[in-house]
Amino acid sequence: MRLTTKGRYAVTSILDLALHQDTGPVPLASISARQDISLSYLEQLFAQLRRRELVQSVRGPGGGYHLGKPADSISIAEVIDAVNETTDATRCGGTSDCQNGETCLTHYLWMDLSEQIRDFLGDISVADLVLRREIREVADRQESRARDTIASVPMSEV
Repeated sequence: MRLTTKGRYAVTSILDLALHQDTGPVPLASISARQDISLSYLEQLFAQLRRRELVQSVRGPGGGYHLGKPADSISIAEVIDAVNETTDATRCGGTSDCQNGETCLTHYLWMDLSEQIRDFLGDISVADLVLRREIREVADRQESRARDTIASVPMSEV
């Protein structure tokens, strides 16, 4: 199993949103600056997250995004699913045709691993991650770095 950048960015961005939404809607540009994810890529991800009602958008001045439901009811597996990622460790995508159209010798091993990964990610909520001290420390560092970057931009470029 290999979680692609898309899945990693979806989890990272929804976690960033959860960490910062207490002050109001969070603009994607803020998430982009803190997480070094392109704004256009975030827009694509958030369109998918919005369709699954994991986030809601607020339009207008001061607009942005907030979680679509409580952080403790959003699992990491749900976020990964929302962006059409998979936690499947098989080569066949679970279809059992991994070796010339038939089940390979290790198919059931990889199916069991896929199920374990899915269960593990399904048992972790966004709220669980928000509460972790280590994650809050990283978020504080990123916030500070983003503020410093914005402060160093000449006023002529603003």
